[in-house]
Amino acid sequence: MGLTASVLAIDAGNSKTDVAVVTSDGDVLATARGAGFRPPAVGIRKAVDTLAEATARALASAGLTSVTHVSACLANADLPVEEEQLAAALHARAWGTTTQVRNDTFAILRAGVAEPRGVAVVCGAGINCVGMRPDGRTARFPALGRISGDWGGGWALAEEALWHAARAEDGRGPATTLAGTLPAHFGLPTMYALIEALHLGRIDQDRRHELTPVLFATAAEGDPIARRIIDRLAEEVVSMATVALTRLDLLNEETPVLLGGSVLAAQHPSLNDTIRDLLAARAPKAVPQVVTASPVLGAALLGLDHVHSTPQAQARLRTHFE
Repeated sequence: MGLTASVLAIDAGNSKTDVAVVTSDGDVLATARGAGFRPPAVGIRKAVDTLAEATARALASAGLTSVTHVSACLANADLPVEEEQLAAALHARAWGTTTQVRNDTFAILRAGVAEPRGVAVVCGAGINCVGMRPDGRTARFPALGRISGDWGGGWALAEEALWHAARAEDGRGPATTLAGTLPAHFGLPTMYALIEALHLGRIDQDRRHELTPVLFATAAEGDPIARRIIDRLAEEVVSMATVALTRLDLLNEETPVLLGGSVLAAQHPSLNDTIRDLLAARAPKAVPQVVTASPVLGAALLGLDHVHSTPQAQARLRTHFE
């Protein structure tokens, strides 16, 4: 290959895939973007085919056919057994001599820290939390939804807001202005009209995520029900972070707690300020910060960790993406 070592970094979420080819010195040779990675919907083979399209473009642009190490952070790799299955599927494509697959939350964590040490909570469509130490120890949750004890993310926020708004309108629950703001977002007069439109498919189910900003705006206007939903999410974020810190014996050490994903990266004061207040009470040594760097940077840094690159190489890589 003409290089002492090179890394293929892949960050694949449900909606898009980012790929970067990086030298062991931290130079970025090529990048590419592809479609989302959804093995539960299409199967592992077709999902990896999606990665292959972007990977082929990046490798060709870099003038390579393979690399030393593949560092892939993938959505839907929620359990260690799934990481192993996906690592085998990627390794079979012969993109690298070695291959490591992690859940995509690890990419956000590594993108936000100078060394592989800290905890990250990601809140986008769903919610997840991981932690790591330089010695290789990790903390994680299955993050499979209610069956694994999880609540949170944009989808859960929208669902909870709809539940309260529907009950407010028909009298089963306390009054909330969500009963007006949620249907108004879609140009509808009542919750009944919105329920009907969602049920009959006149509004696509995937558009529910549009209601999350409406929830935050309603809370900002003083609605107590909307505020209660947001406070519940803050509790979930802090609970996950505190447990991860405890598992890694980091609760009593100054440790970064990274907040990522679309809901947390939006930096709604009603949510993020509450998270900081709760962390200050339960994990005073935690240092919360919002991560806005591209997750593919984290995947690439994990790859450079694997090939034992220098701090200078990692700094050069970070400069490219930041």
